[in-house]
Amino acid sequence: MEIKKIGVVGCGLMGSGITQVCAQSGYSVITSEINETLLNKGLSAIRFALDIDVRRRRITPQDMDAVMGRIKGTTSFADFPACDLIIEAAPENMNIKKSIFRELDKICPGNTILATNTSCLSIIAMAKETSRPDKVLGLHFFNPPALMKLLEVVKTAATSNETLETGKAFGKSLGKTAITAPDTPGFVVNRLLLPFMMESFRMLEAGLATRDDIDDGARLGLGHSLGPLKLADLVGLDTVLYIGSAIYAELKDPLYAPPEILKKMVTEGKLGRKTGKGFYDYARDASGAPTQENN
Repeated sequence: MEIKKIGVVGCGLMGSGITQVCAQSGYSVITSEINETLLNKGLSAIRFALDIDVRRRRITPQDMDAVMGRIKGTTSFADFPACDLIIEAAPENMNIKKSIFRELDKICPGNTILATNTSCLSIIAMAKETSRPDKVLGLHFFNPPALMKLLEVVKTAATSNETLETGKAFGKSLGKTAITAPDTPGFVVNRLLLPFMMESFRMLEAGLATRDDIDDGARLGLGHSLGPLKLADLVGLDTVLYIGSAIYAELKDPLYAPPEILKKMVTEGKLGRKTGKGFYDYARDASGAPTQENN
């Protein structure tokens, strides 16, 4: 199946990034939000990210205008039936996601592929809400979508091989390396990452090593570009807590159980870069956006 037009449900942190990546790859994109305020915020985030690329001479002003011209924002699902592939990027709430899939299934032609960007929830559970489970799969982008080169293409027990191959080809068209992941808690990457992160939190909590020694050890000893604590700040400690809790609830494996230090920081609103404070403190620019970490 040839993919020409993309729909993105949700224009928040991940949705806006996915919209940007698709538009920069030449696709026409319809992106939606639940109200005009959130939609304008998401579109502004895309414009801001592209403007940075212009200022750094990665793209020209004309390129930026062309990308924005390929994006249409909406607060209604009415335009989605024109899309060949729709990527749901709503909050990680199964009830919300099931509702979106039911609505999309009702209004979209039978050949439309429906995908979810969930990082940990059961995709087959969403697929069962539709009349086309063979055309439902996971397309898990990583944050920030414009920079991260990996795409997890998640195949459920019902996903057809044709849908899987279309998803992989789509990922390649975005310049991503697409790996096939099973529809199990955490897929591939988070199944590997979360125990590593949780153990780094436990080591810090127990006073076995300092923040900097943990992160420097991972960077210089394991060859990671970021240490686990700084990476958690980038992802968002609330997101890490949610994913870890979700995987632990399914597997009951203590490796995934969030320690108290993580729960406490989330309760206190120390969510990492997006709030200006996590395991590191971050300076903020005039718009309130984090800029760099401070000790």
